[in-house]
Formats: sequence, structure tokens, C-alpha cells
Amino acid sequence: MADDDQLMQRVAAGDLGAFDELVRRHQHSVWAVACRFTGDPVEAEDLAQDTFLRILTAADRYQSRGSFRSYLFTVLNRLCLDWAGKKRPVYGDAVPDPCDPSPTPIDRAVARSNQRRVQLALDDLPENQRSAIILRYYENMSYCEIARVMKLSEKSVERLLARARDRLKKTLRPERPSGP
Repeated sequence: MADDDQLMQRVAAGDLGAFDELVRRHQHSVWAVACRFTGDPVEAEDLAQDTFLRILTAADRYQSRGSFRSYLFTVLNRLCLDWAGKKRPVYGDAVPDPCDPSPTPIDRAVARSNQRRVQLALDDLPENQRSAIILRYYENMSYCEIARVMKLSEKSVERLLARARDRLKKTLRPERPSGP
């Protein structure tokens, strides 16, 4: 089985089957990151398609300097930041990636509420902090990979994540019921 870099070399040579394989391997995680960033599954689909379209059109210029995954998420991150500069998220009732395959109606309502709170808290973060959080905690990227994707030093990524976590802790602090 070819690795991603080998597939990209084949794509550069005109092999669309290799491109299809790259899309199959990465489409879910690209969509999931875009969905978490935008809060909108439809916008996420558009961003994912744009990401893969850019990968395809630039295939002949691709150079393996790190991992293909870092390159892919660099393209996606740039598109998400561009999107954030143009639009604000539109929220619907769709909840991506339910945690439990068979939740009860109460579980689903609580999960939707929590997911909405987290999405709103993510939306309140500056875009660079939001990107760093999504890449680290939703895509399990290392600081080194995030640094490559965001074109920052690892120390800058560490500081970004620390500031983002502090803001999220304050925003997501459990609401205390008002007492008598």
C-alpha cells in the first residue's frame, strides 16, 4: 500500500485514482476539522471540497518536506481562516460525530447542549487559537505538526494553546445555580 507522499507523486503524474485514495483516507478528518471550526456541516463540506481541489491543482508543485497530513491541514487551516474573515457561523440542529451510537433522547439533548456550548466557546476564540485547539484536541496533532500547519514555532503553538485553554476554562466553567 502506497503512503500519502507516494500517492501525491502519482497524482502529480496525472493518476486520479491516487487522488481518490487520498480523498478516501482523509475526507472525514478534513470535514470534521472544518465542521468544528465553522460549526456548520454545509460550510464544512464546501471547505473540505475546496481543500482537496487545491491539493489536486497544486499536485505538480507538492514537495514532501514533512508529512502529507501536515500539508493537507495547512491548506485547510488557511481556507478556514479565510472563511472566518468573510463569514460568521450559522448554527443548525445537526450534530456531527455523536459520541455514543445509541444515546437516549436525554443524552442526545444534553450532548447537543454541551456541543453547542463548546462550539460557541470555540467561536469566541481568536482564529489562530481556535485552529490550534482543533488541530491538537480533535485531530491529535503534535505541537510540531501544528507548528508546520500554522507556520509557527513550537513554542508559539504551546503559548497559543495555553491561552486558548485558559479562555475555554473561563468560558466553559460550569454554571452555578443561584442560591437563596
